[in-house]
Amino acid sequence: MVAARWNGKTIAQSDKTIVVEGNHYFPPDSVDASLFEDSKTHTTCPWKGLASYKTIVVDGVRNADAAWYYPEPKSAAAHIKGYFAFWRGVEVA
Repeated sequence: MVAARWNGKTIAQSDKTIVVEGNHYFPPDSVDASLFEDSKTHTTCPWKGLASYKTIVVDGVRNADAAWYYPEPKSAAAHIKGYFAFWRGVEVA
């Protein structure tokens, strides 16, 4: 079981993560969406496509753009469509 934690709270937990480029991508149903706020941030990966971001909010503390996902990935990354990965201090283990 792999878990993502930030600010003392488990954000996501799954035994079905997919590791891509060293990052664990968590299935959409394994994340606590109540802890996410939409973000206007987007980045582009040459082979995965356009990434969208979420800000994590735990006990009123915000971690801006700390979660990302690919809502409509390129075909090479179709297997991680809608899956979430984390950074900016989120512990994944």
